[in-house]
Amino acid sequence: MNPQQYVQDKAANSGSSFYYAFLFLPPPRRAAITAFYAFCREVDDVVDEVSDPAVAASKLHWWRSEVAAAFDGHPTHPVMQALMPLAAEFEITAGHLQAVIAGCQTDLDQTRFLDFPALQRYCHLVAGVVGEVAANIFGRRAAATLQYAHGLGQAMQLTNIIRDVGDDARRGRIYLPMSELQQFDVKAHELLQREAPWGYSPRFTALMRFQAERAHATYDKALQLLPEADRVAQKPGLMMANIYRTLLRDIEAQGFQVLHQRTSLTPLRKLWIATRTHLRGR
Repeated sequence: MNPQQYVQDKAANSGSSFYYAFLFLPPPRRAAITAFYAFCREVDDVVDEVSDPAVAASKLHWWRSEVAAAFDGHPTHPVMQALMPLAAEFEITAGHLQAVIAGCQTDLDQTRFLDFPALQRYCHLVAGVVGEVAANIFGRRAAATLQYAHGLGQAMQLTNIIRDVGDDARRGRIYLPMSELQQFDVKAHELLQREAPWGYSPRFTALMRFQAERAHATYDKALQLLPEADRVAQKPGLMMANIYRTLLRDIEAQGFQVLHQRTSLTPLRKLWIATRTHLRGR
């Protein structure tokens, strides 16, 4: 299997909403975003799939070394072999990739976030930087487009956090800020147990509604920053935003039933949203 097929399979098999936006890109840009996304999946899988924290930390250390070696001209992993021929053209730097690894290291090093500014720093690494790289790959003329993309990445990460409250609790992780749990009188052990009588209390619903309102506000703020000159080029990002925001609205409509299940959209619905966004341009 050549590197290009490896990253294509990695992206296609992930089931991610991002893949549907990639389908509308011309081949060179599609190749770049697919390789970059495959990199993000590889390092994220280290945290999610390796049960021993020491082994996971060792693997992330290996990825740091692999990124450095790749940018010195010696990539060994198929993801980096697929990505490096496209990195300069699309302004992908070692710093971008190391930031993503640093975000995954945060997942290993801490399972709680004291307040929202602390969570924002994490979202910057695992999503804001990813948004900026994606914006460069999609094509941009205005510097403000990076601010839009960074904010959009953070909004999608906030949506992920809302969706994954139960999954994260199973791993002993809570990404909702501790100060906000205290504000709504929700105890950490209630989230970790994921069961009645606490699970779907009015307190929990109020907490989650607060999270959703902030995510919506983050989407709105980001979209306002997108320069008109780059709107057509940035359609893939708008597709992803619409898919994620539809997911968020579904979670809201279900009353934030996120402790015992993981809400998702069907592949056909994701493709329909992406196609509609492509045709409407928004």
